[in-house]
Amino acid sequence: MSVAPDHSPTFARTSLAERLSRAAPYLLVPVLVVLGFLAIGAPSSWLTLTVSGLAMGMMIFVMASGLTLVFGLMDVINFGHGAFISVGAFVGISVLLALGSWTGAPSLALNVAAVMLAVVAAMIVTGALGWAFERVIVRPVYGAHLKQILVTVGGLIVIEQLIHVVWGPDEIFLTRPETLKGAFTFAGAAIEKYRLLAVVVGLVLFVAMRLVFTRTKIGLIVRAGVQNGEMVEALGYRLRLVFIGVFIAGSALAGLGGVMWGLYQEVITAGMGEEMMILVFIVVIIGGLGSIEGAFIGALLVGLLQNYIAFLEPKLALISNIGLMTAILMWRPQGMMPVVEAK
Repeated sequence: MSVAPDHSPTFARTSLAERLSRAAPYLLVPVLVVLGFLAIGAPSSWLTLTVSGLAMGMMIFVMASGLTLVFGLMDVINFGHGAFISVGAFVGISVLLALGSWTGAPSLALNVAAVMLAVVAAMIVTGALGWAFERVIVRPVYGAHLKQILVTVGGLIVIEQLIHVVWGPDEIFLTRPETLKGAFTFAGAAIEKYRLLAVVVGLVLFVAMRLVFTRTKIGLIVRAGVQNGEMVEALGYRLRLVFIGVFIAGSALAGLGGVMWGLYQEVITAGMGEEMMILVFIVVIIGGLGSIEGAFIGALLVGLLQNYIAFLEPKLALISNIGLMTAILMWRPQGMMPVVEAK
């Protein structure tokens, strides 16, 4: 008797090594937190530094998330991104200074309303600035990386000088809204209220971006455009409009990050965005081009490592992130979770 052939479907089995390789980036942050605890020793100091590192990482993620999409989807090296951070900070802080009666009141509702208005104003202005920047400066140099670097750096310098013209050349010092000042004690550790707020805002933004890119049609188009733009256009979608929308959204997120960083530092300067671009590019590179998850993990690694190293060995703090980037790229040359290959 002949036996009927087996037509049941077969599924490719992934080895344990492959599964560990995929999970490895997600394990880096918990591993770093545990190593930080072992190195620091004192639980209260470790908790304070961990919250500070998470807050710093979340704010860097806000600034880097837009740039990684622009870099991955549009293949644009935009050094002008730093200008949007600075402009967002100045616009947002100007709104907060104008609402001094709200920020100085011991009312959480008034304080939050003032911050929200500042954030909305900063995102609108930087989004509009991003639209003009893409149209005038970036569009003529698509596909030419060297020219992109030159013209976007030039745009950054011009915008910084315009900030001097509008707001003056001096630093602007500020204080946080009344209910966001100070710290509270938890498990013997002093945790600043604003840093905890920054952690919450960063988490909410990450979750929102994940939902947009995994659950909506526009998110599907953007993800497909990152991987194969020609195929998306062949299906009838106007990828150019998607490009512009992503650039505007990335610029607006830079403005949001600028407001958050200004309140974090309690001082703003025209060059603050340019200074932050070093950390932003490190996060984009180690996270992988076009990857929101990679940027999120990379930003947390940068924030935590810098805070731990600054406490343990202050002289090494300045080079800790360069060392992190070198180690990650030696392990995974394309970054931890790249959506597209480096071009």
